[in-house]
Amino acid sequence: MNKQGKHIALISLHGLIRGNNPELGRDEDTGGQIRYVLELARSLGEDERVSRVDLITRQIVDDRVSKDYAQLEEQIGENAFIVRIPFGPKRYLGKTKLWPYMEVFVDQCLLYFQRMRTTPDLIHGHYADAGYGGGQLARLFGVPFVFTGHSLGRVKLQRLLESGVSQDKIEARYNISRRIEAEEFALETCSLICTSTHQEVHQQYELYHNYVPERMEVIPPGVDLSAFRPPSPDDEGSQLEKDINSFLHEPEKPVIVTMARPDERKNLEMLVRTYGESPQLQRHANLVLILGSRDDIRQMPSGQKNVLTNILTLIDVYDLYGKVAYPKKHEPMEVPALYRMITRLKGVFINPAMTEPFGLTLLEAAASGVPIIATNDGGPRDIIANCKNGLLIDPFDSKAIEKALMHALIEPQQWEEWSRAGLENVNIHYSWKRHTERYLRDVEELLQAPDAAPDVEKGRKTRKLPQIDRLVIADIDNTLTGDDTAMNDFFRLINEADDNVGFGIATGRRYADVVQLIADYHIPQPEVLITSVGTEIYYGKNFTLDTSWNKHIDFRWEPDKIREILDPVEGVYFQGENEQSTYKVSYEVDFSKSPKLPAIRKLLRENDVRAKVIVSLNMFLDIIPCRAGSGLSIRHMAYKWGFPLEHILIAGDSGNDEEMLAGNTLGVVVGNYSPELEKLRKYPRVYFAEAHHAAGIIEGIHYYDFLNTITIPNEKTLASDG
Repeated sequence: MNKQGKHIALISLHGLIRGNNPELGRDEDTGGQIRYVLELARSLGEDERVSRVDLITRQIVDDRVSKDYAQLEEQIGENAFIVRIPFGPKRYLGKTKLWPYMEVFVDQCLLYFQRMRTTPDLIHGHYADAGYGGGQLARLFGVPFVFTGHSLGRVKLQRLLESGVSQDKIEARYNISRRIEAEEFALETCSLICTSTHQEVHQQYELYHNYVPERMEVIPPGVDLSAFRPPSPDDEGSQLEKDINSFLHEPEKPVIVTMARPDERKNLEMLVRTYGESPQLQRHANLVLILGSRDDIRQMPSGQKNVLTNILTLIDVYDLYGKVAYPKKHEPMEVPALYRMITRLKGVFINPAMTEPFGLTLLEAAASGVPIIATNDGGPRDIIANCKNGLLIDPFDSKAIEKALMHALIEPQQWEEWSRAGLENVNIHYSWKRHTERYLRDVEELLQAPDAAPDVEKGRKTRKLPQIDRLVIADIDNTLTGDDTAMNDFFRLINEADDNVGFGIATGRRYADVVQLIADYHIPQPEVLITSVGTEIYYGKNFTLDTSWNKHIDFRWEPDKIREILDPVEGVYFQGENEQSTYKVSYEVDFSKSPKLPAIRKLLRENDVRAKVIVSLNMFLDIIPCRAGSGLSIRHMAYKWGFPLEHILIAGDSGNDEEMLAGNTLGVVVGNYSPELEKLRKYPRVYFAEAHHAAGIIEGIHYYDFLNTITIPNEKTLASDG
């Protein structure tokens, strides 16, 4: 293993992914994308510039599928591994059912990389779900993000609406708005969009608000050329070929072959109808339909069952028995032999889909010497332009399909020319070696792009959270601020600390106000930012919002009801909108006129409102969700990133800091504290500094020897930085 090489994480979450004998075509989620990411991972892993490739997917524990998908790690090539992350239910789920568990996926991935004690140099998300999850991880790790959509939600929505399906039905079946939102997030986050065809760039990605042409790069995928080749005299017949021949009266005739799952978008009924209405096609060739594997048509998903039933009906209507083969099963390892059979019989491969994002089967056919006929919508345009081995057709024009097929079948010279051109050009344009070379060239450019340089005034570049092992977290008002000289001394201390020391801010202020204060006071860029009294957490140089925290604290949060209850109360005054946030309702309170704090809490409780009530400086009243708070947010952050609580030093001065000071973290109460914190003096891990403001933080850092060997007086050494 090359220790100096790049660590690349590919993320592909849906479908069934395993290295040996992948079950391609088993369902609509286990198709071309699965093959693509497997072969990409293997190809990258063989390159000397790459130290490790993680193909990250979902762990599945389900009696309905192989136990292979429950294995946490599987080596699939040199330096290439499938890593299965458990998230959501253990059972197998279709891709539209994964959305509720995406935040859990992000958190579980963080834990995985913490255990590995490494982070990837680059993350590449495949499809919308991994675009969202991978984009979140890339922001959290501070590494470049690459996105490949494979197929896009806006395009799907457009086509379904045009076909007459209602928006409500589309939403119910496909969760399409969530998918489009995830794609927009991925496009906004990524540094590079890796596509297979120019058509994707110009007709699909352009539909998105966050489309940036400069980020697009067309890198056609490769074909496993070791598996696909022309026939030779020594070839043995496969079981699939025997099954096909069992359908046919004249199995020696040329064959028209298509291979796709029974999906209405694959336009298979049009192909059967065209063949059924053409005596010429029936005279010159048999039709072979490879439609995945099935056990019982009656138990298939409704969409697939309808397509297959319609195909069988058309075969009967046109009386095509003995001319059409539709074998019940096939193994992926039999597919190369199928293409060789087509070549040997001087047949043709057709992809008549309404649209085809890329067309991997067309490349496999080309690498086997098979001429191709393919839809003019999508990737086949580029493939036929590069390989010069067939014709494009309008998938909705039956006569055009018939004409193109006949052209390939009855003109031997043309057939030979296409067969030869395909073999030659697929090696030039679509080898994995070529793909990997172009891919890594672009990756190198991303990784060599200058990172955010240290600000000359602040003198500090943001650390990556997985690379630090301790954090100093401070409140802003009257803790960091209040003494400019002491504040700058603290900043200098943080700036000069080793790279394993992180810095964070926890405050009752809103996010927008904090960002402005960071600029105004020239505060070093924090690794962690906790705002609005522990209701919002942000990470890294891009201030990436912790959405899993927001999802967690949203439980029974009713801000409108809180206002209905407290707005009329005497002595309680709603603060301006600029003091409010999504999970914080803020008031000023005059306790000489208002009810006492226990009475306010009781009033909310009697009205069935579950919330926390926090008082600061005896005049500010914040209502936040029952699951939120500065202390809980600290613990959530610590768990998420794997920090022991005694490796987090907290500095504060007022009541809204109490919760985060009172736990197993190392607390520092600065000398100018408010009386509300006096109760913490008995806590063994809370130090009351003599010095005020930022000087008190520095005093506390020295008290705990926090930048060296972390100790607590009268307790044993907790950790060393060794």
